[in-house]
Amino acid sequence: MNKEYLGTLLAILTAVVSGISIPLNKIFVVDLDPLIFTAVRGLIIGLVFLVLTIIQKNRLKKPMKQVSWKYLLAIAIVGGSLAFAMFFSGLQLTTSGRGAFLHKTLPLFATLFAFIFLKEKIPKKQLYALLAMFAGLVIMTVSRIEPGLLWSNPQIGDFLIIGATILWALENTIARKAMIEGEHNFIVAFSRMFIGGLILFGIVGVFGRFDALIALTSSQWTNILVSSGILFCYVFFWYWSIRLINVSKASMLLLLAPVISLIVGMSWLNEPLPVLQLAGSALILIGAYFVIGIKSRLSTGV
Repeated sequence: MNKEYLGTLLAILTAVVSGISIPLNKIFVVDLDPLIFTAVRGLIIGLVFLVLTIIQKNRLKKPMKQVSWKYLLAIAIVGGSLAFAMFFSGLQLTTSGRGAFLHKTLPLFATLFAFIFLKEKIPKKQLYALLAMFAGLVIMTVSRIEPGLLWSNPQIGDFLIIGATILWALENTIARKAMIEGEHNFIVAFSRMFIGGLILFGIVGVFGRFDALIALTSSQWTNILVSSGILFCYVFFWYWSIRLINVSKASMLLLLAPVISLIVGMSWLNEPLPVLQLAGSALILIGAYFVIGIKSRLSTGV
């Protein structure tokens, strides 16, 4: 299968998984400590990717190339721990639909970071599609919502999610750089999830929250395991995608996800649906349609 086609398909699959996962995680995290929730998930998924890495290494006839540990540690700190902690703390306070669309401002920051640090070439058509998507995001977020039972402080929640999104955009750029230099996407995913999970557990220890871990009920463990399975699919599809195509293009395709989250959140959680959000959804879909056909210009030759 053509690299461009496969990478684009994987990015779209990532968007579908992301669109469903945010409303589900909104339900899961309501009665859970966000740090405990993200730390446990990180360790579970990290161990899965460790197993996949060992299997892949045994299948290869030549050793897997390794890059500087500084890249992997940066990925774990920026994307695997801090961003997750901020995102799920924010998701507790705002709606899943709003959180999903704020998270999908990631292409704005990812494109900027990729242009500056990776020297990625951004075609004019891609910039126009990005502007259309950005307009859709602006339209969807201009209407304020009143606090509710499941979204007690939307403004603070929004701020935390935007901060997490900026960190993830930076982490994606570092991950792409590591893979350009030859690191396998399984190793990158392991570093993000497992080492990031260990860092989060360290934060849990500093704040003395281990009692919350011990007190987890069977239903809470079930929610964590379900969420871990969904996140595994997201990470698996996403890192495979950005190994094949530009970060800037792949991240733009993720803007399909909030449209899905909006529908799911409205159906499952009775979240508000202002008319402006429908117009924003249409612009995002139009932008995504045009970006699918854009060929990545990989100046690195990967």
